[in-house]
Amino acid sequence: MRVPELKVRALLADLLMHQGRPVSADRLVDDLWGEEPPGNPSNTLQTKVSQLRRALEKAEPGSRDLVALRPAGYLMEIAPDALDVGRFAALTAQARSTEDAQARAGLLADALVLWRGPAFADFRDEEFSQAAIALLEEQRLTCLEEQAEVRLELGEHGMLADELGDLVAQHPLRERLRAAHLRALYRAGRQNEALASFSDLREQLAGELGLEPCPDLAALHQAILEQDPALAPVPAPATSAARPRTNLPAPVTSLIGREGSVARVRKLLDEARLVTLTGPGGVGKTRLALETAGQMSFSDGVWLVELAGQTLDVAEVVAAVLGIRDDTATGSRPGVAPASLGERLADALGGQELLLVLDNCEHVIDAVAELAELLLQRVPGLRILATSQEALAITGEYLEVVPSLPEAAAAELFIARASGFTPDAEDSLAIASICRRLDGLPLALELAATKVRALGVQKLSSRLDDRFKVLTGKRGGPDRQQTLRAVIDWSWELLTEPEHIVLRRLAVHAGGCTLEAAEQVCAGPDLDVLDLLTRLVDRSLVVFAGGRYRLLESVAAYCRERLQEVGEFDLIQLRHATFYTELAEEAEPHLRGRDQRRWLRLLDAEAANLQGAAQTELAVRLVNAASWYWFLRGRHREAHRSLTLAGSEDPVTRAWHAGFAILVGDGTDLGQHSRTALSAFDGVGAPEHRARAEWFLGLAHLHFGDVATGADLIGKALTTFRALDDRWGVAAALAGRAKLAMFRGDLPAAERDGTQSIALFEDIGDRWGLLQASDMLGYLAEVTGDYDRASRLHREGLRIAEELHLWTDVSYRLSSLGRITLLTGDFARSKEFHERGMRLAAEQSNQFAEEFARVGLALGARRQGDLDLAETQLRDSLAWNRRLEADFGVPFYGVTLLLAELGFIAELRGDLPRARSLHQEGLAAARKIDDPRAIALALEGMAGAQTAAAETARLLGMATTLRESIGAPLPPAERGDTDRISARARSILGENAYAVHYTEGADLGPAELPFSAMPTRAG
Repeated sequence: MRVPELKVRALLADLLMHQGRPVSADRLVDDLWGEEPPGNPSNTLQTKVSQLRRALEKAEPGSRDLVALRPAGYLMEIAPDALDVGRFAALTAQARSTEDAQARAGLLADALVLWRGPAFADFRDEEFSQAAIALLEEQRLTCLEEQAEVRLELGEHGMLADELGDLVAQHPLRERLRAAHLRALYRAGRQNEALASFSDLREQLAGELGLEPCPDLAALHQAILEQDPALAPVPAPATSAARPRTNLPAPVTSLIGREGSVARVRKLLDEARLVTLTGPGGVGKTRLALETAGQMSFSDGVWLVELAGQTLDVAEVVAAVLGIRDDTATGSRPGVAPASLGERLADALGGQELLLVLDNCEHVIDAVAELAELLLQRVPGLRILATSQEALAITGEYLEVVPSLPEAAAAELFIARASGFTPDAEDSLAIASICRRLDGLPLALELAATKVRALGVQKLSSRLDDRFKVLTGKRGGPDRQQTLRAVIDWSWELLTEPEHIVLRRLAVHAGGCTLEAAEQVCAGPDLDVLDLLTRLVDRSLVVFAGGRYRLLESVAAYCRERLQEVGEFDLIQLRHATFYTELAEEAEPHLRGRDQRRWLRLLDAEAANLQGAAQTELAVRLVNAASWYWFLRGRHREAHRSLTLAGSEDPVTRAWHAGFAILVGDGTDLGQHSRTALSAFDGVGAPEHRARAEWFLGLAHLHFGDVATGADLIGKALTTFRALDDRWGVAAALAGRAKLAMFRGDLPAAERDGTQSIALFEDIGDRWGLLQASDMLGYLAEVTGDYDRASRLHREGLRIAEELHLWTDVSYRLSSLGRITLLTGDFARSKEFHERGMRLAAEQSNQFAEEFARVGLALGARRQGDLDLAETQLRDSLAWNRRLEADFGVPFYGVTLLLAELGFIAELRGDLPRARSLHQEGLAAARKIDDPRAIALALEGMAGAQTAAAETARLLGMATTLRESIGAPLPPAERGDTDRISARARSILGENAYAVHYTEGADLGPAELPFSAMPTRAG
C-alpha cells in the first residue's frame, strides 16, 4: 500500500504501534508534531486521518473504515493476525508450547521470515516510536536465541558456530545468545574460540557495566574448560536437520486387546519384507498397523501412505509423502521422457532403511502391487506393511489376517469407548451379548458404545438382538461385513436429518477437510455445521485429529452411497470443487510472497482434494491456479497429467501445459510447442499472462539446455514485466538473466541482475525467489574470492531451502558450503558438507546434485594429496557427464572442470602427454560453451603440461588476460596450480625471461585470444 505523505505514514505507524488500542487526539498531535504543532492541531489531524483513510480505501475498497474514532480516540480496527506483529507473536507462542524440536524450529523460522528489516525504520528517531521499536527488537532477538537453542538440539552446531558470530558481535552483552554461541563453537570442535568468546564477554561486562557473567554462563565456561561430557553434541544430521523422519500421526485413543497382534506383526516384519494385514472393514487393520509401526525404528524413517480416496498415481502419493521431488533429475530431452516415477523412487530409496505403511490398498490394489514389487526388488533396506481387504499377491508377501477381538478385549474396548459409563455386575451379561452380536469388530463396538449414554447396555443389547435376527444365516451368525453394515445402518437411523445431511456431504472429501471446508461444502438452511460435526465426532462417525475432520473408510463408503441415493452427489461434488478451486486461486498470489511457506503447507494438506477438483467442470480454473504450487513442490508429472486432462484452449492453460511438457520430456519439437502455446495469446490482450507464460517457458527451456530459446523468452518477459510494473515478474526474470550471464562468463551483468533480483524478492518476501537469486550471487562471490559473502549467501539459501522443504536445493547449498570451506582450507568441514549434500541428493535420486557433491569431494581429495581417490571420483563423474553429452549433443559445463582436474592429476604424476590431451579436450569443450573462465582454466592446465617453459609462461599470461577481461582474476585460494606451474617455469627461465614470455601472452589482443567470442554484455 502506498501512503504518500510522511505525516500520514507517521499517523499510520502510531496507530499500528498501539495494536487496536485507542490513541487520543492530543497524544497523536504531540507524537506527530512534538513541540511545533500546526496552527489548528485538531483540524490538521483530521485532515491527516482523512488522507490515511483515502489511501487505505484506494489500496482495498472498504478499508477506510479500519481507522475508527471512539470516545477515547482513534484506533486501527485490525485483527491481530492481519498484522505481521500479531502473527509473529502467535507463531512464537505456538513454538514455545510445541515439544517437537523440528516443529518448533519451523515455527520460529516462520516467525522470523515476517521481519522485513528494522521495525518502523522511517521513524526510528521519533520519540513516540522508541518503546514499541525496543519491544519488537527484544522480541526478535529472543526469537533468534530460541531458534539457536532448538537448532543446537537438532545437531546444527557446525552451522550455528559460523552464523551466530555476526549476531554476537552486534549484541555482545546478550548472555543467552552468547551461551548458544559458546555451545555451538565447543560442539563444532572450536574450544579455543569458545573460551576466547567468554573472555571477551567478561571483559566487556566488567568494563562497561562492572558486572561478572551470570552464574549459568560461568558454569558453562567451567564445563568447557573441563570438557564436560554433558556438553557432547547431538550427532550432526546425516543430511538436514529439517528433514523429517516420520509422518505417523499421534494416536487419539489407546489400542486395546491387540498386544499379542502387535508383537506378532513386529516379528513378521523382522522376518519378511512385505506383510499385508487383511480382514473386513472395521476390524482394526489401520490401527494395528500404526501401533506396530510406531514401535519400530528404521534409520531412514517410518512413513504412512494413506491411499483411501486418492486419485493420484500411487507412486506420486508415495513420492509426496517421502518428499521426493518429481522434477527431472537427469534433464529431460526433447521427445525422450525421463525414467518413470517408480524408477525414481527405487533409485532414491536404494541405500535407505525404512518402513512404508501402505494403508487401504484395496482401492488401488494392482498399482500398489506393481510399485511394491519394484521397490522391494530394488531397495534391500525397505520393509512394507500394507493394509488391504485383499492380498497384493506378489512374491514374498506374508498375509496376516487380523482377527476380531476376543470377548474379554471386546468388552474392555466397549466399556472404554462408552464415555462416562461404569458397568455393574448386572451389565456384564448384556455387554458380553453385545460383543458377540457385533462379532468383536472394533469399529462396530465403538459405534455401539456411543449409544450407551442414551439407552443403557440392557436396552442396547435387546435392540441389537432385534436388529440382527434378519441377518442371521444358516450358521447362526451374520457375516462380519454385514455386521458392520448393520451397525452403521443403525447409527445412521438414529441421526437427525441435519446430521444425515452433514455426514453424507462430508464424504466427498479425500483425506479429510478443515472446518472451513466442511462449513461450505456441507452447508444448508439452518444447519450449524460445527455443532453437527461435534455431535458426529461424539458418535464416533467422524474423526477429528490435527485440525481436520475425516471419515473412516467404511463410513465414507456408506455415506457416498447415501449421497447418491438422495441425488446430491453432483451438487456436493461441485461445491467441493468450487471450494478447493477458490482455495487454490486464493493461495496462488501468496505462493509468491511472504506467506509462501504457510500456503505451501496448507495446499500440501489438501493435495488429494485439489486432485479431485481437477477432475470436474472447474478443471481449467483449478489447474491454472495450482500449477505454480505443483512446480514449487516438484510435482511435474502430476501437473502435466492434470493439464492434459483439462484439455483447454485457454491460453494460460496451454502455456502451463507446454512448460510442463518440456519438463517431463513429452514431445519432440518443444520449441514449436512453446511458440504454439504463446500464439494462443495473440489478440487476447492479456500482457501480464503472456509475460508469465514467456518466463515459465523460458525457465523450462533452460532446464534441458536450450539456452538461446530460454534467453529470448526471459528477455521478452522482462520487458513486459517492467512495462507493467510487475515486481515479482521483474525479480524472477532478472534471476534467470543472472544465471544466463554466469553461463556466458559476464560477471558484471550477473552481479547487477542478481543484486536487483534479490532486493526485489526480499521486499516482496518470496523465499523461493530469494533462493534462486542468492544461488547465483553466492557462486559469483566464490568466483571472485569473496568467501565471507559466498558463505553467508549459501547459508541463507540453505535455511530457505530447508524451510520450504526443497531438498534438492538443500543438497546444492550444502555442497556449495563445502566448496567454500574447501577454498578456506577447512578440509574436514568441506568433506562433511559434501557428504551430507551427496546423501541428500541420493535420497532425491537427483544425479546432478549428487555429481556436484562428488566433484567437491574429489577437489578436496586432490588438495590433500590423495590423487588416487580424486582420480577415481573424477573419472566416475566424467563418464556420467559424457553420457549426458551424448544425449544432448553438447558438453555440460561440468565437463571442463573435470577434464582440467584430471589433467592436473596427470601432470602431478609426471604424465605430461596425458595431461596435454586432457587439457586440449577441455579447451575444445570450453570453446563450445563460450565460457571464458573455463577457457582460462584449460589454458592454465595446458601451461603445466608443456615441456617448454617459455610456452608455459605465455599460456599463463593468456589465461590471466582472459580472466581479467571479464573481471574475474583467479582468487588467491585458487592459485595453487598456477603458482606451482609458474614457479617451475621461473626456475628454468629466470625471473626476467619469464616476465618477457608471460607479457607476450598477456599482451595478446582480444582477437588473438584462443576462444571463440568475447562475452556479450547484458543491457
